[in-house]
Amino acid sequence: MSDPSVVRFRRVVATAYSYLDARRDEVNDLNVYPVADGDTGDNMARTMYAVLVELDRIAEQEGEEVDRNELVHAVARAALMGARGNSGVILSQIVRGAAEYLATRPGDLISPVLLSSALSSAADAAYESVRDPTEGTMLTVIRAMSNSASMHLARLPDANRILPAGLTQEQQDEILAGALEVITEAGRQAVLRTTGQLDVLAAAGVVDAGAHGLVLIMAGMVAGLRGQETPDIEIPEQAPARISAPEHVDSRFRYCVNFIVEGEALDGPGFEASLREIGDSVLIVGDRRTLRVHVHTDEPPLARAVFEGHGEVSQVDEADMRAQIAERERRLAEGARCGVVAVVSGEGLRALYEGMGATVVDGGPTMNPSTDELLAGIHSVGAEGVVVLPNSPNVVLAAEHAARLSDRDARVLDCTSQQAGLVAIVELDHGADAAENEDRLGEVLADVRTGAVAPAARDDAEGRFVRGDAVGFVDGEVIAWGGAGTTLAATIEALTAAAEIITIVEGESAPIALDDVTALAPDSVEAEAHRGGQPHYWWLLAAQ
Repeated sequence: MSDPSVVRFRRVVATAYSYLDARRDEVNDLNVYPVADGDTGDNMARTMYAVLVELDRIAEQEGEEVDRNELVHAVARAALMGARGNSGVILSQIVRGAAEYLATRPGDLISPVLLSSALSSAADAAYESVRDPTEGTMLTVIRAMSNSASMHLARLPDANRILPAGLTQEQQDEILAGALEVITEAGRQAVLRTTGQLDVLAAAGVVDAGAHGLVLIMAGMVAGLRGQETPDIEIPEQAPARISAPEHVDSRFRYCVNFIVEGEALDGPGFEASLREIGDSVLIVGDRRTLRVHVHTDEPPLARAVFEGHGEVSQVDEADMRAQIAERERRLAEGARCGVVAVVSGEGLRALYEGMGATVVDGGPTMNPSTDELLAGIHSVGAEGVVVLPNSPNVVLAAEHAARLSDRDARVLDCTSQQAGLVAIVELDHGADAAENEDRLGEVLADVRTGAVAPAARDDAEGRFVRGDAVGFVDGEVIAWGGAGTTLAATIEALTAAAEIITIVEGESAPIALDDVTALAPDSVEAEAHRGGQPHYWWLLAAQ
């Protein structure tokens, strides 16, 4: 990447991304409009990161001349592919609009004139991407920035409008930084006005989240041009939105769904009507070969089904917006790099897992959630890293499929029982990344032995027990049967032969009082008892 303007562009994007990434939770916490889609900062940061990754890919092509026309088209496509949510999709269109204009001027130095025209094109593309543009959003702010660029250009001396030959790279950078600084300040002032432009923002006491994120990006670009790690432009931190605002749960729909469709002769607008039948907040952008789709719906599979026979769906991202609100509250109390998703059946177990910070996916009586439910759970976690506890052999494949579809760093643990997951989750370190937590929890799971006692659903083919008898299992093998008390005592004895702690989780119809159950543990073993409320199993057991 020998072209100085390309090197500069990569540096500017990297600094802008870093600055937004450092403050992404601040942007997340502002979001109230149009619905409780509380990951605006994440979505915008992912879009910027996708651009950065594409620039790095191009940089690795050593010995090849970088054509600016190809570069800007590659950047526009990367932004589209990386976009998530309303904010990310609109940001990708801002990038596309600017890139398309720059592609029409190959060979020209990036100057204030080119910058002003590119911003105008970016604003037009952003407005065109939204069916019903609303003022008081990032649309308003990109337009204010474009207008500011035009006014700034009119006041510049001729020599600084179109950069003359002979200027050093540092001189070019400072002229562009000066122009962007003025533009950023205009954007900042426009952001402050958004509170008064939308009732929903005024009620929550915040500025628009996407608009604030856009100004953070621009401030980062100024810093990148000046070789600074952080901007010297003052952009005050914003207080989180007041959740009491009724509009914060404004949407009728639960899931925020995003995906890519690749095919031939795709007619983006032609799919809108079908998506609006199952949801709202519909955005479809792209070209006839690649579309980025965003919709809020209660039926994520139906959204993908709209495109069956028209193209291949990939990069599926589904977030439970209601769970985002709960996760946001937890995250405000304590920052996290990694969260956990657990599949659970039983109200008591749900409360235990949630009490330890887990995002719970309801497994139902048969512990068989769909891939979409697991995917939504993964994307509801307010952290980049996620470890998934399937808690049943039936769930492992669906969980692994959801992790592959997700754009998060999602790690599925080899955990096939709720009681083992309950022991392992204690070791989760929210401040560590997903890989570290995968190792930490994996070590715990390797040392946990599990057992269970349940009423037999049918007569045993070997004649050991009949339907309704208690059956005791240790690590999946039948080891005891007969009366509930004797079977439970035998199972606990087998589990605790070399253990220090046994965890006992009571099911919804257990025939023995919990206090009496703990008394069955040997004196040398510490017994922890919980009411789980799980169906089918009278007791779930874990020894360590």
